[in-house]
Amino acid sequence: MYVCNFTTPANFFHALRRQVVAPFRIPLIVMTPKSLLRHPKCVSDISEIYEGNFKEIIDDDKTTAPNKVKRVLFCTGKIYYDLLAKKEADNREDIAIVRIEQIYPLAKNQYQAIFDKYSKAEYVWVQEEPKNMGAWSFILTNYPNANNLKLISRAQSASTATGFSKIHEKEQKQIVEEAFK
Repeated sequence: MYVCNFTTPANFFHALRRQVVAPFRIPLIVMTPKSLLRHPKCVSDISEIYEGNFKEIIDDDKTTAPNKVKRVLFCTGKIYYDLLAKKEADNREDIAIVRIEQIYPLAKNQYQAIFDKYSKAEYVWVQEEPKNMGAWSFILTNYPNANNLKLISRAQSASTATGFSKIHEKEQKQIVEEAFK
């Protein structure tokens, strides 16, 4: 099976296209939230649909000098746009944001290429879910070099959310702030 959390419409399109053109059927589990449907940054150029292909891992295309990157933020899904907004607002070039679009199966060669590209950086997994939920426990047990990752997330919880939007926004802001320290 494939387990994915997409951050671009083009990548979602190519994953669906991959399902259709494959000579055999494999289940596709999509965890992309509805909030990205109207997010102003969640767009793809039409050329990405015509000329592109599915990307299991999307490297930070705004990073011009990999040797100057001090911290690599691995994430999946919607939190990418919160991290991107902070990176753009602070004009940070010393941080790269890498999106894991396909959580399972792992694209090991692409994943290792990120570690090779940013060899001098600190690696951090950022998720908006509590520590005991989300992709972190899977990443920790199944990804090579995962023991090199630091975790930034909400504290462990029996519930997926607080139920209060103000508290959620405050916690989300804390996660993003900590990622950029």
